[in-house]
Amino acid sequence: MCKFRIFIVFLVSLLFLNIAHYFIFPDISKLKKENPQKTSFMEYREREWKEKGKKIKIRQIWVPISKISPYLVKAVLIAEDDKFWHHEGFDFEAIEKAIEKNIKAGKFKVGGSTISQQLAKNLYLSPSKNPIRKIKEVILTWRVERNLSKKRILELYLNVAEWGEGIFGIEAASLHYYGKPASALGPEEATRLASVLPNPRKYNPVGTSRYVENRSKIIYNIMVKRGIVIPEYEEISDSPENNLKHDNDKMPTFHLNKTQGTIKE
Repeated sequence: MCKFRIFIVFLVSLLFLNIAHYFIFPDISKLKKENPQKTSFMEYREREWKEKGKKIKIRQIWVPISKISPYLVKAVLIAEDDKFWHHEGFDFEAIEKAIEKNIKAGKFKVGGSTISQQLAKNLYLSPSKNPIRKIKEVILTWRVERNLSKKRILELYLNVAEWGEGIFGIEAASLHYYGKPASALGPEEATRLASVLPNPRKYNPVGTSRYVENRSKIIYNIMVKRGIVIPEYEEISDSPENNLKHDNDKMPTFHLNKTQGTIKE
């Protein structure tokens, strides 16, 4: 019995040390100026592909946040973490709602993670839902928020987030799905890209999934309501000849609201 207790104490000590390690390492402060070469999430996917015999290469192109469409930035914030600028790494209201949904479902379905938590997981951990991994995520998120500015956290997240099989970061995603740089993304393209983030390997932003259609419309409508997207229609003259002339031009154009379109810390 005594040996068994010693063994349990030993295991608990190892577990504690394994978790406590994340209070010191890795060095998160260097991310203020340096971009990570490869994230833990990417390495996890590479091992996964190797085990399955898949020959997939990671596609990623780093871009500063100033080169990312404000529509995309706003769409991702609405979809993933609407309180990003105000919380300190954790949205406790979202976590509470997620717990309630999981209890009702009888299994883990909703995470309630903030962008800061998702960044910590992508950079240093794995997609595992192991409780120990979640504790490590909490520690790393706490450190991320205390070492990096909100703007830098968002910039890092948009550059490492998974957007499909082997596609990481918004620049690679934008080029892959729409054939244009992230700076040129329009509001509808932005909302569709944001809508797939909960499960980017299951959903395709340019596909016909009902989930993507519905979720992107919800995000788009919120953007319109907040003045981020302002639909404007050309005025058409009552004259028959002008009606015929402009009949094919009745397409909405979109403009970015100046106050809503800037990125502030």
